[in-house]
Amino acid sequence: MDAPAKDAPLVELRNISVSFGGIKAVDDVTVDLYPGEVVGLLGHNGAGKSTLIKVLSGAYRRDAGQIFINGKEVHINNPRDAKNLGIETIYQALALADNVDAAANLYLGRELKTSWGLLDDAAMEAEARRVMGRLNPNFKRFKEPAKSLSGGQRQSVAIARAILFNAKILIMDEPTAALGPQETQMVAELIHELKRQGLGIFLIDHDIHSVMKLCDRASVMKNGQLVGTVNVGEVSDDDILGMIILGKKPAKAA
Repeated sequence: MDAPAKDAPLVELRNISVSFGGIKAVDDVTVDLYPGEVVGLLGHNGAGKSTLIKVLSGAYRRDAGQIFINGKEVHINNPRDAKNLGIETIYQALALADNVDAAANLYLGRELKTSWGLLDDAAMEAEARRVMGRLNPNFKRFKEPAKSLSGGQRQSVAIARAILFNAKILIMDEPTAALGPQETQMVAELIHELKRQGLGIFLIDHDIHSVMKLCDRASVMKNGQLVGTVNVGEVSDDDILGMIILGKKPAKAA
């Protein structure tokens, strides 16, 4: 990717609209994301947040609007385009292969081969250890199948798979859903480490407490429209709840 323009957002979704059967699922929405930042996307089911982010991931095509990466307009027509731009999506289901280990999951579909055309298990494990060491140095269960890993450890593997192939922009779908307090804290530490490394993260979540803890800013959608984007440190849980339910930005953040 080109070097970012000075002070340019890592991502800008500008005036995005998406319609299904004449109904606007996303209506003229603009959000942005800077390096080393986590932006939470909130709203009731059907608010449009998932549709908006699927435009960035290449799952949906926009009807109107522009996408900028590092200040340069890009065209994302499918998930491959998104991956080529350093955009990776980590879904709640994680899509790990339960019967193989961490290294095999990291290279799933992109396996390394020896000069003899055989799987290069040693090289894949060495690279898995390097990447996981950068992300989660406490991870030691490299030889065990993914089905034996805890929820937090599975998140580690899914995130490592994304950054192994030089992702700069992560889309995370409810990363702490169904996790206990200890594992939720593990995921929070993973996200803080990704921020420290300069990645930008869009975090889709229904849990206001999660957003308040993990995010720098929060963008709230209602009925396909953007209610507003606020700095998390300047608002309360009730302010965000009011945006979700009433569709009104708090006066102090207006």
